[in-house]
Amino acid sequence: MNPTLAEFIGTTLVILLGTGVVANVILPGTKGNGGGLIAITTAWALAVFCGVVVTGPYSGAHLNPAVTLALAMVGKFAWESVGAYVFAQLGGAMLGSGLAWLMYRHHVDLAEDPGLKRGIFCTDPSIRNYTTSVISEAIGTFVLVFVILYISGASLDGDTKTPIGLGSLGAIPVAFLVWVIGLALGGTTGYAINPARDLGPRIMHQILPIKGKGTSDWGYAWVPVVGPILGALAAAGLYLLVGS
Repeated sequence: MNPTLAEFIGTTLVILLGTGVVANVILPGTKGNGGGLIAITTAWALAVFCGVVVTGPYSGAHLNPAVTLALAMVGKFAWESVGAYVFAQLGGAMLGSGLAWLMYRHHVDLAEDPGLKRGIFCTDPSIRNYTTSVISEAIGTFVLVFVILYISGASLDGDTKTPIGLGSLGAIPVAFLVWVIGLALGGTTGYAINPARDLGPRIMHQILPIKGKGTSDWGYAWVPVVGPILGALAAAGLYLLVGS
C-alpha cells in the first residue's frame, strides 16, 4: 500500500471510530447515551489501535501531523514527505467525521443544543481560556510525541529486528498511551493532541447540511492546531537533547 494512502485510510478509521463514540455517548436517543468519559477515552484508544494496525507496516502509522513533524525533526522521517502525510491525515479526518455524521445524522437532528452537535466533530474547552487551552494541548501532545519517539526507536531482537513502533505490536503501547492521556489530561480541552483530528472534522461541521448547527467556533480552532505543534516541537527538542 502507498504510504500516503495508508495515512489517509488509517486516519479515516481513527476519526470515524473516535467521533463515532462521542456521537454515541452525547447525542439523544442513541444506545450509548450517557456512557461517559471512560467510554469515550477507551474507544479513542482502541480507534488508534485499529489505525496503527492497518497502516503501521506501510507508513509508520503517524496519523497525526504533530507526530509527522516531530519524527522529521529527529531524523526518523523524510522532510520531503511531510506535506503529503499532513494532507492525507487532514483528508482522512474529514472523511472519518463525515462517515460518523452519516451514521448518526438523525440523532444529530434530535439534539437541540448547537454545541452538542458541534461536539461530535471537534473539541471545545471546559473553561474558555486560550492560554490555558494552548498549554493543555501542548502538554498532552508533548507526552504523546515524546513517548512515541521512544516506542518507534525500540526493537525486539530475534531472527530479524522488529520495530515496536510498527504494526500490531506497536499499536498496543500507543493505544495505552492515548488512553492515559485522555483520562489524565483530557479534562480541560477534550485532548485533540492532533491538529488534523480537530481541524478536519471542524471543516466538515462547517460544510455539512446539519440542521440548527450554529457556529463552527473558528475563533477557537487555532488552539488545537497551535498547541499540538508546540508540544511536538518541545518533545522533539527534548528527545534530541537527552538522546535516544
